[in-house]
Amino acid sequence: MPIFIASFIVFASALTFIIYETTKTSVALTLDGKKQIIETHSSTIQELLDDLDIAVSSEDYVFPSLNTEITDDLEVVWKKAKQVEWQKDDEKKTVWTTVGTVKEFLEEQKVSLNEHDQINQKLDSSIKHNMDIVVHTAFPITLVDAGQETQVWSTSTTVADFLNKQEISLAQLDRVEPDLKEKVKANAVVNITRIEKVTDVVEQPINYAVITQKDSSLPEGTEQVVQEGKEGLVSKEFEVTKENGNEVSRKLLSEKTVTEKQDKVVTVGTKTDVQLASRGEESGKEVHVNSTAYTASCNGCSGRTATGIDLKANPNAKVIAVDPSFIPLGTKVYVEGYGYAIAADTGGSIKGKKIDVFFPTTAEAYRWGNRQVKIKIID
Repeated sequence: MPIFIASFIVFASALTFIIYETTKTSVALTLDGKKQIIETHSSTIQELLDDLDIAVSSEDYVFPSLNTEITDDLEVVWKKAKQVEWQKDDEKKTVWTTVGTVKEFLEEQKVSLNEHDQINQKLDSSIKHNMDIVVHTAFPITLVDAGQETQVWSTSTTVADFLNKQEISLAQLDRVEPDLKEKVKANAVVNITRIEKVTDVVEQPINYAVITQKDSSLPEGTEQVVQEGKEGLVSKEFEVTKENGNEVSRKLLSEKTVTEKQDKVVTVGTKTDVQLASRGEESGKEVHVNSTAYTASCNGCSGRTATGIDLKANPNAKVIAVDPSFIPLGTKVYVEGYGYAIAADTGGSIKGKKIDVFFPTTAEAYRWGNRQVKIKIID
C-alpha cells in the first residue's frame, strides 16, 4: 500500500506537470530589441511582464497595451524609456524616449537639420540614459570686413565667438560693431573697420617774400632787383591714421628746415624829375585804390584781356584790370610796387576804385595778395 500510494503521487505530479507545461501559451517577446520566445500561463501582458520581473514605467513603450489578453503566438514589444537632456538653442528640457538613435530622436522631436546647423552627437549614435543632445540652429549674418561684404551662417552666441569661428583675427586698433561682448542675432551686420597708423614724411616749399625798398637815386617807378628770391624747403613728419586703407586724419609730429628761404629784394625809384606826359585833366592824377592780383590761368580766365592782349603768350606784360568808367581802357598808369602798366582788362568784380594786377605766376599773385596802393594816371 505505501508503495502504491507513493507511485500514485509521483504519477499525479508528473501528469500535473505535463498538463501544466502543455497548456502554456507561446508568446514572441521583444525586450529592448532582443527577441525571444516565452511560454507562459499569464492572462495579460501586464501579468507576463510582472512574471519576468520587468518594471514598466509610464514612459516605456509597450505594444500591444498592458491589458491585452495573451493569445498563442502573440508578439509583444517592450522598450525601456531613457532620459535625455535635450537643448535646442536657448530651450532646455528633459525628455523620455524609446527611440534607438539620435537621428530617430530628432525626428521624434520634429527637428530638421540643415548643413549649417550644429549638433554635439553623431546622428547614428545610440540613445543612452541621461544623454545630452544639444542643437544649435544656424542663422544668416552679414560680415563686412574692411568694406568687403560677405553673407555667412553662424551658430555663435557672441560677436567674439562668431569672429573666432570665422577664423578672423583683429589688430590692436581695429574697431568692431557691435561690441565683441554683444550677442549676435539673425540677419545682424558685423562690421570690422581695419585701422592702422603709419608715418609719412613730406617735403614742402617755403615761399619767399618780396621786400620793396625805396631808392631816391632811381627815377620814380623804376624797379631794380637787388637779390633774387629762392624758395626754402621744410621736411614734415606726420602720423597718418587710415581706416580700411583710406586716410582719415593726419597729425604733425615734427618738422625741420632743410633749406632756408631767400627773400627777393627789389628797389623802387622815387626820383621825381621824370617828365610825365599829360592827358587832359586826368594826366598826373594820383589816387589810392584797393588791389588784388590774377594770372592768365585763373579760374574763369580766358588768358586774353578785354583789349585783346594774349597774356599766356606775353607773360611779362604789365597789365591791370580796371573799371572802364573809372579808368578808361588803354590808359597808361603807374602802380606803386608794380610799376608802369596798361589798363587793358576788365573783370566782373572790378568796380570803382579797384584794380586787378596781372602776374605771370600764381606764387607772385599770392604774394601780392590784397593791398591798398597808390596809382598815377600817366596817359
